Amino acid sequence: MEHKNVNEWYVAKFKSFEDKLNGQSKSFLHEIRKNALNSLAELSFPTNRNEEWKCTNVAPILKHNFIPAMISTVPKFQQDEIKPFLFKDFDYHLMVFVNGLFAEELSEIGNLPKGVVVDGLNRIIKNNPDSISKYINNLSKIDNAFNALNTAYSYDGLVVIVPDGTILEKPIQVLYLNSSKDDLVLSLPRNLIIAGKNSQVSVITNYRGYGDKTYFSNIITEIYIGENAIVNFYKIQNENDGSYHIEKVQAIQKKNSVFNHYNINFGGAIVRNDINTLHDDQNIETHYYGLYLAHGKQHVDNHTFIDHAKPNCMSNELYKGILDDNSRGVFNGKIIVRRDAQKTNAYQQNKTILLSKTATIDTKPQLEIFADDVKCSHGATVGHLDDTSEFYIRSRGVPQELAKSMLIRAFANDVIDTVKIEPLKEQINHMIFEHLHRVEIENEQ
Repeated sequence: MEHKNVNEWYVAKFKSFEDKLNGQSKSFLHEIRKNALNSLAELSFPTNRNEEWKCTNVAPILKHNFIPAMISTVPKFQQDEIKPFLFKDFDYHLMVFVNGLFAEELSEIGNLPKGVVVDGLNRIIKNNPDSISKYINNLSKIDNAFNALNTAYSYDGLVVIVPDGTILEKPIQVLYLNSSKDDLVLSLPRNLIIAGKNSQVSVITNYRGYGDKTYFSNIITEIYIGENAIVNFYKIQNENDGSYHIEKVQAIQKKNSVFNHYNINFGGAIVRNDINTLHDDQNIETHYYGLYLAHGKQHVDNHTFIDHAKPNCMSNELYKGILDDNSRGVFNGKIIVRRDAQKTNAYQQNKTILLSKTATIDTKPQLEIFADDVKCSHGATVGHLDDTSEFYIRSRGVPQELAKSMLIRAFANDVIDTVKIEPLKEQINHMIFEHLHRVEIENEQ
């Protein structure tokens, strides 16, 4: 199928989508949708000829005629059916989206501090559109046809608004569950997080698949972090091996704010994360922590970008990959230090372990520095499990598979240890060994 035909397929489906909107076609969001639809008609989907996509071939995604979830049949789930997918053993507010559409009957939002909003985008557009109109689609611009597709069909997604001076003590766990018996579903969450001055919030996004039908998640998440605010954003993506997943995160940080982004990837045939942060004032901190695991023929691509536009800010980035079988990883980490951004501290590291001779990694750390009073460093290492360490462990009577697991655990540890929620940390650790079909090593307290 020619790429242009893909655009035509989604443009043609828009009328059916529009017919289902009821009153929403009168909203400000619908103007944004229609502009994005025009962009979708014009833009090409990325190919290997695009520098930013040269290591990731999206042709397998474009071979399918995916049906946007709004014009597909949405499966119904009972509370006990979603429980196995949830992170447990800690308190949280729960939001559930099935194929990207808010499932109120499965969600459990507890008592929220005054003024805090945790809701679905569709409901916000109906009930209080002014609360988000100056944010949505203003942080993230359309870079490619995937972004245009999400924006044209944007209907639902997570909206979190934390007013000035408010601390949300409990994290918000967001389950995105994708499933279909009939259609190849296109799930299109459009997420927005707004943290006001002196506020704090933690969000855990949990992407899972139910059944074995191929589906495609195409997500945009916009995050506004106000002065002195702290946002912890966890993404744990553990989907079906036959699924496709692309997310663009666009964050903007104001003075003295802190943004911690944790990105843990397990599942999917092709996974692509674009994570971008703009420093829009001084004394800002940004931390990116990533761990990606792949087996079989999985392909995981992480592109990160931190724009140091103002002075006296710091960023710290640690990404680690564990690749087995014929899998392929891509890491492209870009840092720009603008001319005015003196006294910038920026650190970036990418380390990858290849568990087989046929696994591959393409790693490209990029630093562009236009200021002179800065401290910046970046590095990338690729290797296999250390034979000497394995021999040492085995010489103590430890079986080979257990010895390998101990080394994998040690390698992943400094990313996993940054997770601030202890039960979540342990459950991620469990998922690592489950995904790699390895013997599990318990965390030593």
